[in-house]
Amino acid sequence: MTATGPAPRCPSCDGPVTFTALVLAHREEDGKRVCRGVWQCADRHLWWSWADRPGDPLEPCPYPDLFGA
Repeated sequence: MTATGPAPRCPSCDGPVTFTALVLAHREEDGKRVCRGVWQCADRHLWWSWADRPGDPLEPCPYPDLFGA
């Protein structure tokens, strides 16, 4: 569960995802440095989303090797 509601579901397999990390990233559209939350399901699909935009859909994480996926 997140601060704004239930945890998201995996877009690939619809399984529950678990929050695994925060990553500080540069958001090109507005030039801000913002955290991304990293989420992983039991099938090891790895997703992330902007921490300051909880309603946005999960996006595939382009760095799976950083998180042991």
